[in-house]
Amino acid sequence: MHKYFFFSMMLMLAFVAAKAQIIDIRTENTQMVLSVNSQSQLLFLHYGGVTDDPQIFADLKTNRRKDHEADPMAYGTVGGRNTRLAALAVTHSDGDINTELAYKGHKSREIIPGIKVTEIMLEDKKKDMAVKLVYTAFFREDVITAHSEITNLGPESGKKSSKKVSQDLVLREYYSSMLPIKAEKYLLTHFYGAWAREMHMDNTLLTHGVKSIGTRKNVRTTHTENPSFMLSLDTGSFDENCGEVIAGTLAWSGNFKLNFEVDEWDILTVTSGINPSSAAYTLAKGKTFVTPDMIYTYSFEGAGGASRNLHDWARNHGIYNSTRPVPTLLNSWEGAYFDFDTKTVMEMIDDTAEMGLEMFVLDDGWFGNEYPRNSSKAALGDWQVNAAKLPEGIACIADYAHSKGLRFGIWIEPEMVSQKSGLYERHPDWIVKAQGREATKIRNQWLLDLTNPCVQDFIFGVFDDIMRISPHITYIKWDANRHVESAGSEYLDSSLQSNFWVDYVQGFYNVLSRIREKYPDVFIQACASGGGRVEYGALKYFDECWTSDNTEGYSRVKIQYGTSMIYPACIMGSHVSAVPNHQTGNVTPLKFRFDIASSGRLGMELQPKDMTPEESEYAKRAIASYKSFRDIVLGGDLYRLSSPYDASACYSLMYVSKDKKRAVMFVYNTVYQGAQPSHRFRLRGLAPEQEYRLTELNVDKKRFWADGKLLPGSFLIMHGLNPPIRTIYDSAIYLLEAE
Repeated sequence: MHKYFFFSMMLMLAFVAAKAQIIDIRTENTQMVLSVNSQSQLLFLHYGGVTDDPQIFADLKTNRRKDHEADPMAYGTVGGRNTRLAALAVTHSDGDINTELAYKGHKSREIIPGIKVTEIMLEDKKKDMAVKLVYTAFFREDVITAHSEITNLGPESGKKSSKKVSQDLVLREYYSSMLPIKAEKYLLTHFYGAWAREMHMDNTLLTHGVKSIGTRKNVRTTHTENPSFMLSLDTGSFDENCGEVIAGTLAWSGNFKLNFEVDEWDILTVTSGINPSSAAYTLAKGKTFVTPDMIYTYSFEGAGGASRNLHDWARNHGIYNSTRPVPTLLNSWEGAYFDFDTKTVMEMIDDTAEMGLEMFVLDDGWFGNEYPRNSSKAALGDWQVNAAKLPEGIACIADYAHSKGLRFGIWIEPEMVSQKSGLYERHPDWIVKAQGREATKIRNQWLLDLTNPCVQDFIFGVFDDIMRISPHITYIKWDANRHVESAGSEYLDSSLQSNFWVDYVQGFYNVLSRIREKYPDVFIQACASGGGRVEYGALKYFDECWTSDNTEGYSRVKIQYGTSMIYPACIMGSHVSAVPNHQTGNVTPLKFRFDIASSGRLGMELQPKDMTPEESEYAKRAIASYKSFRDIVLGGDLYRLSSPYDASACYSLMYVSKDKKRAVMFVYNTVYQGAQPSHRFRLRGLAPEQEYRLTELNVDKKRFWADGKLLPGSFLIMHGLNPPIRTIYDSAIYLLEAE
C-alpha cells in the first residue's frame, strides 16, 4: 500500500512538473507563453503570434552569460538577484524587505465559452506569503487581462512549517502585471492633457532607462494622463494600419503608474498598476489584496487593429451595459447654468422633444434650501429639491418629460460636500483631510471620505432617495469636480493612513456595486469634470463617460481622436453647444459641431430658445440622420483614415457595421486648404466584392461627385474618395449602404 502510494505520488509529481514547464495562454490570434526554470522561477517568454508548439520558447538558447541576471521574470520582486523595477516589494513582519517567489502550480478553466482563466500559484521561499497571478484570455477579442492576488497567509493558513509566521505585511509596491518585451525599437504612445484638453497624444521613442506615466489625484485621475498606452514595435513612427502594436490599459479609478524600463540588454519591461507613491498598504494576516486588471491586446494591423480589439472587448465585457445605446439628449448646463425655474426647465423639455431628442437632463443647481445651490459655493451634500426654484418638485418635471415622450435624467455630485451645507455642519469628520491639518478646498468643496462605511451608506442613500422621487428618472449624471489633496482619514487608524489611496477607491466601488444591484437598468454617466474618469475601472459600473467639459467642435477633434485609441464611441458623450463656445470662445458652424458630435453619443448642451429657426430646423434633420446610423457608430468597427495631427489638418474616420453592409464616414477640415487638390482617403473595412451606395447627409444639395452613386468596394479601398472639403471648419458625413 505504502509502495503503491509512493509510486502514484511520483507519477503525479512528474506529471505536474511536466505540465508546469510551459504555461500557454492564448486567444484566437495571440499568445502568451510562460515557463518555470530549474530554480522554480516563473519566466515570461513570449507575447505575440500563435505557435502550436509553445515548448519551443522554453528550448530557445539565449547564449547569455550565466552570471548576468537577465531572465525575463513574469512577476519580479525586490529580492534575490532582481535589479530591475519590481512588481512586488514587501516588508515582512520581521523587517525583511526581500521576497523570492517560487512556482507551486497552475490551473486553467474556461468560465464561459470564449473566456479562459489561468491561475498561477507562487509562494515566498521563506515567508508565509502567497501570490496568485491571474490571466484571463478573451478568445474572440484577442485581449488578455492580468492581475495579482497577494495573500498574507499568517497563522490562519494552517501550515505546519518552520517558517517564521507572518503578522501584518506592508506592501510597498504591488503592481498588477509585468510584461517583458524584446524588439529593436519601442515607440511609446501615451495620452496626456489637462481639463478641457484631454487625451492628446504623445509619441516617444524609448531609450535606456525608465519612463513612467501616472497620476496621484485619486478621483479625477485621467485629465493629465490616461492609464493607457500603445507600443509600436521595431519602428520609430506611429502607424494606424501597419506593424505590430501592443496596447494596454489599467482598469482602476485611483492613482496609477505605468513604468517602461529599457535595460542594458535592450529588453523593455512594462510594469503596470496602482501607484505605490506614499501608498504603502498594510495587509493583515489572513487577508488578500487583489490588484486591478491590466488589459492587453496585440495587433498585427497597427494601432487601428489594437483599437478595434479593445473596442470589441469593451462592448462585450468592459462596459456596464453597452448593448443599449444611451439616448440622444439635451443637458441643461450650458443652456441655463444655475439660473432656472420650473418654467425654464419645462420650456427646455418642450424644445428637446420638438428637435427629436430622446432625453432631457437637469444639471447642477436643483437642490439645497438652507443653503441654496445658486452657485458652486454651497449645498453639496444637501440633496433636497430647492423649493424656491422648483416648488412643484422634480417628480412634476420628470412626469412632464415623460408626457412629451422623453426620458429624464438628473445631475448629482455625491462624493463631495460644500462648507456651506447642513451635511458638513453635522459631519465635519466625514471629509478627507490629513489629521491635525487644515483641509484643502477646491471649487469651494471638500471630498467625502469613502473609506468610511457610514459615508458609503450616505452616498448610496443619496442615489437611492433620488431614484425614489420618480419612476421616470432613468439617467444619472454622476460628477466629481475635485481630486485629493492633504490626504488623510479620520476613520482609518493612524497606522493605516497610507491605505487611504486604495481604500477610497474600494469604497467607491462598494457604493457602485450596491447601486447596480438595486438599480441595474438606470443609465449612469461618469462625468468627473469631463474626462476625469475615462477608464475601465469606472466603466465596469457606468454606461458612458463625459468625454470633456470642452464642448467646442475644433477641440473635440483631438480629444475624441485620442479617446478612440482605447475606448469605443459608445462611451463618448459628445454634445453640440452654442457659439461663441463657453470654454474657448471659438465660433464654428453648426454643421461642423453636429458632425463632430455625431461620431460619438450625440447630445446638445445649449439653450434651444437662443437658436434661430433655421438652426432649429437643421438640428432636427441632423438628429434624425444620426439616429439612422448611430448603431454603426456605437457598435461598428472603427477605421481612422487620417490623423488630426497630420500637416494637412484634414481628418477622417469611418465606422463599418460588423456585417460590412453599412458604413458611415466623417471628414473634418480645420484649416483653409487653398488651391491644392482635395485630400483623398482610402476607405477601410469594406467588402471589396460589395457595391455601396454613397449618400451625403445633412446637406441641402449635392456637392460631391460621388453622392448618390453606386461604387465598388474594391474602388473605395484601393482608390478612395476625395471629398470637396476645403474651407476651415467644413465637414461631411457620408453613409455607405451595400446593394
